Amino acid sequence: MTEPRWFSQPYPPEGASAAEGIRNQLGRPELDLLTILVRESAQNSWDARLKQSQAPVDYRIDMWTVGPAHAAAWRELLLSGAPANADHFPLRDTLKRGSIRVLAVSDRGTRGLGGPTRADNAVGPDRDFVAFIRNIGEPRDRALGGGTYGFGKGIFYLLSKPGTVVVHTRCRTPQGTHETRLIGCTLWKSYTDAERRYTGRHWWGDTSGSVVEPLVGDKAEAVAQRLGLRAFGPDETGTTVAVIDPNLDDLEPAQAAEYLGDTIAWHLWPKMISTAGNPPAMRFSMTYDGVQHQVPDPRFTRPLNMFVAAYEAMLGPTGSNLECLRPKKHLGRLGLVKRIMPALEPTRASLMLDIDGLIHHVCLMRPAELVVTYHAGPKPPSTNQGYAGVFRADESMDEVYAKAEPPTHDAWHPQSLDRPESTYVHTTFRRISDALEQLLSLSGTARPGASQVALGAASSLFSGLVGGAWGIGGATAYSKPGSTAIASSRSDEAHEATAPRVAGRPSTDPRGTGGTGSTSASQVGGFPNDDHPFLETSVDGSRSAPRRRPRVQYLGDPYYDDREDTSVLVQEFRLPVPGPQLLRIDLAVTLPGSGGRETDPPIGASMPELIGWEDETGRLHTSDPQVVEGGESVWRAVVRPAPDTMTEIGVKVEAVRTA
Repeated sequence: MTEPRWFSQPYPPEGASAAEGIRNQLGRPELDLLTILVRESAQNSWDARLKQSQAPVDYRIDMWTVGPAHAAAWRELLLSGAPANADHFPLRDTLKRGSIRVLAVSDRGTRGLGGPTRADNAVGPDRDFVAFIRNIGEPRDRALGGGTYGFGKGIFYLLSKPGTVVVHTRCRTPQGTHETRLIGCTLWKSYTDAERRYTGRHWWGDTSGSVVEPLVGDKAEAVAQRLGLRAFGPDETGTTVAVIDPNLDDLEPAQAAEYLGDTIAWHLWPKMISTAGNPPAMRFSMTYDGVQHQVPDPRFTRPLNMFVAAYEAMLGPTGSNLECLRPKKHLGRLGLVKRIMPALEPTRASLMLDIDGLIHHVCLMRPAELVVTYHAGPKPPSTNQGYAGVFRADESMDEVYAKAEPPTHDAWHPQSLDRPESTYVHTTFRRISDALEQLLSLSGTARPGASQVALGAASSLFSGLVGGAWGIGGATAYSKPGSTAIASSRSDEAHEATAPRVAGRPSTDPRGTGGTGSTSASQVGGFPNDDHPFLETSVDGSRSAPRRRPRVQYLGDPYYDDREDTSVLVQEFRLPVPGPQLLRIDLAVTLPGSGGRETDPPIGASMPELIGWEDETGRLHTSDPQVVEGGESVWRAVVRPAPDTMTEIGVKVEAVRTA
């Protein structure tokens, strides 16, 4: 068969676009190249899905170093007919170096690049091949598609250090058969050679005619096999774009694979979730040298699970319609959720979106349900609280929001539109701002001295001024038998013996009037504070030897943690006095604006709930009360807080009496 060769495009008499101008059409985006690659290529794959098929689109990124079995073919085939000057054609130096690295983006369950292969013949609606390989800047012809002007394909060339890709595609012909196509493309720099000017665009394929054509059919499949590209199944259609020598932004390949998997989740999570019993719209995978790298599941990955919940709220009855009143127009739907959450450990992918330790963002999307951006709202009043939202534009407004996007589709710029379209986009942001203000309008008050964790509007910034009011508990707060030990940074109250507490004053009855078994904090029998012994009386009236009273020693501050898909509040403690003891939880809330302590919820309200007592092995004991053995072991009270309240956690302890 005829071996493929390179063809370098000279400037025609009527002129043409220089490669530099085409490369610059993406502008100077804020996102890095790998992120743009994920966004733009997945958008292309989604727009090319088979509409008549209910199967999800398979999207994958494979990265590998070409092995000895295929390296010679890469060098032999892809240097044939190449320009001699490496400054004009850097792929020459790339292939001559020791190793060849490839990053391939593939989709299956898509149309592939079909239609005519020559731009002058592409007069019908099916012109995917010429739109991707030949032409630049064609307007979209897919209703409600993700793309707009087709500039996104430029990211493949920008990511390649020598500006070169190999495209392997399989499509259905008008006759109903399948056709495989293979072509190479380079987009580098214009140059002059032997008194002739060239655009800097090069194609690699069948050069036997007047225009370089792709290899087709058996020829394409044979060359793809020699290069080690993944073959198509008998009835598969789709496209693989192999980027030669990708720029990984100084990341090691394994790090880049992990980053790409994380980036897929952040930017494509709406396509990864099942809704209303329907399977996910797309399936994603990431490999490096044949080893799978995990793509996080957004339903079980913090904080993406909050955006999934907001998406479901947007679809459900709690979602709200956003409207523009003048001129009157329905803009779309908004869903919001607010949650207690531990501090977020930011990743490279989240930091690329300016999302660090706090979640206070609304995910913007068009009807295609591809993430446009994460719009930052006001920060929540507590570092242990976050909120997430999803706004999806109405289908009737898709064209307006699409026109507000830059070539990278990662923002909405109302200033780029004329009225009334600019008014619609401005109003969208105002309506979102109003909804967020309402979401954060709840406020809460704290009872002085109590260990309370603000779930409403209490700010952890005040923790140093308000003692333990915002859940910053002292490390050595103690309780007396039968009393509620409240973790607090105020040592005068933390060491009170209350039997019970009345307006913050301890009982003066050393035997604990009211049957609580509490003692006062004064000296009893020469023993200071809580270290005095006490005598237990058995059922026969005899007295046992004196021993120390049980107590609770709190270890550090209460903190939030994730247990499966639930955020919980955890307080660690010890029971330093040996012997069997009975633990009870004492939970209460302060409702926003009331200032009162509530232990019985109003109708329809929720209360904090003890999930269990966790021992050092991680075993959860769910009884309350719970008999445990005192000693140096660390225990954890695991509590499910009530939303929009401040939660008080107390641990009661008393000795287990034996006859």
